[in-house]
Amino acid sequence: MPSKKQKLELTWIGKENRPKLEPRILVEDQEKSYHAPHRVGENDLFDNKLIFGDNLLALKALEQDYAGKVKCIYIDPPFNTGQAFEHYEDGIEHSIWLSLMRDRLTILSRLLSGDGSIWVHCNDDEQAYLKVTMDEIFGRQNFVTCFIWRKVDSPNDNKVAVTPDHEYLICYFKDRSKGRFRQKPDKSLIEAYTLRDRDGNPCRDRLLKKNGKNSLRSDRPSMFFPIKAPDGTEVLPIHDDGREARWAAGQAKVNELTSQKLLIWKERIRDGENVWVPYTREYPPESPSRPFPTIWADVHTTRQAKAHLKKAIGAENEFDTPKPEDLLKRVVFIATNPGDLVLDSFLGSGTMAAVAHKMGRHWIGIELGEHCHTHCIPRLKKVIDGEDAGGITKAVDWKGGGGFRYYKLAPSLLEKDKWDNWVISKDYNAAMLAEAVCKLEGFTYAPSDNLYWQHGHSTEQDFIYVTTASLKHVQLQQLSEEVGSDRSLLVVCTSFRGTKEGYPNLTVKKIPKAVLTRCEWGKDDYSLRVENLPKPPLKPGQMELFDQESIES
Repeated sequence: MPSKKQKLELTWIGKENRPKLEPRILVEDQEKSYHAPHRVGENDLFDNKLIFGDNLLALKALEQDYAGKVKCIYIDPPFNTGQAFEHYEDGIEHSIWLSLMRDRLTILSRLLSGDGSIWVHCNDDEQAYLKVTMDEIFGRQNFVTCFIWRKVDSPNDNKVAVTPDHEYLICYFKDRSKGRFRQKPDKSLIEAYTLRDRDGNPCRDRLLKKNGKNSLRSDRPSMFFPIKAPDGTEVLPIHDDGREARWAAGQAKVNELTSQKLLIWKERIRDGENVWVPYTREYPPESPSRPFPTIWADVHTTRQAKAHLKKAIGAENEFDTPKPEDLLKRVVFIATNPGDLVLDSFLGSGTMAAVAHKMGRHWIGIELGEHCHTHCIPRLKKVIDGEDAGGITKAVDWKGGGGFRYYKLAPSLLEKDKWDNWVISKDYNAAMLAEAVCKLEGFTYAPSDNLYWQHGHSTEQDFIYVTTASLKHVQLQQLSEEVGSDRSLLVVCTSFRGTKEGYPNLTVKKIPKAVLTRCEWGKDDYSLRVENLPKPPLKPGQMELFDQESIES
């Protein structure tokens, strides 16, 4: 009998396998951090983050501090063109790519704010599969649309069957009931307001009687009621064919329109007689706008993006697939307001960071490739110094300013010693160890200036103390007395003597023993690189070189 828990989903090889990620800490390299020498404007932003390292580990590192805080996520992951998986049988490469994307999208969904949105750039190779995967993670009900961007403005290679002129931006809200998108300013909408009121203000009048679909009395009985005309006669909503209609507003709304003098009466001739007809008077909005369309053929293409990047950071730093700044400007404009936080975990040549910076948004960019240093940093420095005249600079009147902090992922907390035992990494000093353990245990790292045993807290009365010392009974007893009965303390140490039960306000754990099974220690790269992919499965009957079972047989 089928299980009641069955659901519609996309399945693939290895879908059930999920990495046990280590929540690394971020270490700032101040020599690579950069900021303007002085303030350019009142809204300069200096707390932006540029993170160099594997983006899955970096996202995990951000999760504790940024869960629910990112307003807009844009990612442009490597497309699965099949070239990276040429040694795999058909179908395997799709599974690997989807697993890599699923793991990242899962954390990204937790980083999004309740009213936030995510935009994923892709092409035809995996668009359909990616859409269904995102339905599972973000909920099909939160799907917004699949925007189409025309990426070329010149003829393509005529050797292919069909020229690939477009790419997609799949868009989801975290919660559609809370998400709101900004609209495209459009002053031409005022042209529809062709009338003028007594003061000369543009306006238009709409029939109060409902027309078209659902316009009958039977559709909304409560909206069939008499309204007094200027001569005292009562007017009911009646269609021209004699059927009883309804008003477009209820009694309370009609009373409000009347009190605001927005219910307008006009005499009309019907069947040779003068009759009174009610209208509602409407005035144009102060900032007329309309929703953006789903097809974007009015922004720059890859060709212009390459030309801008070449001019900004030099011809020697060519990048194959840069995105034009005005494309991402539209994403940022639609999805955010000034001061909101934007994240791009596949930063590439740094376009999203540059655009967010110029538009006054806080940003976090993550990039593993060396172009983090050859493209992103030089480009962002020019933006900060006001020396990037291309892209959206003129459109947003960018003058420079602000800055960013450069971070790299700390090494794994644990490493193997020469006897193959897990021990605390030699790269960790006391402060790094305390911060890393705080993150592992779910505490906020906030070392006290006065109390040596307060390295972090989970609540106002619950604290954590991390030490590499071997604690004895007298030291634990002293800690217990200092903490007091109204507070609690998690003590994480390499070893201790005594019983853990002897101190009612202390919880004592040994490191690394207490965390050995928590994560995949020592793994630094979960990237979409060919060399990091699992080995292709053997064909039936195929034997690996030096297969142990075959040798023994």
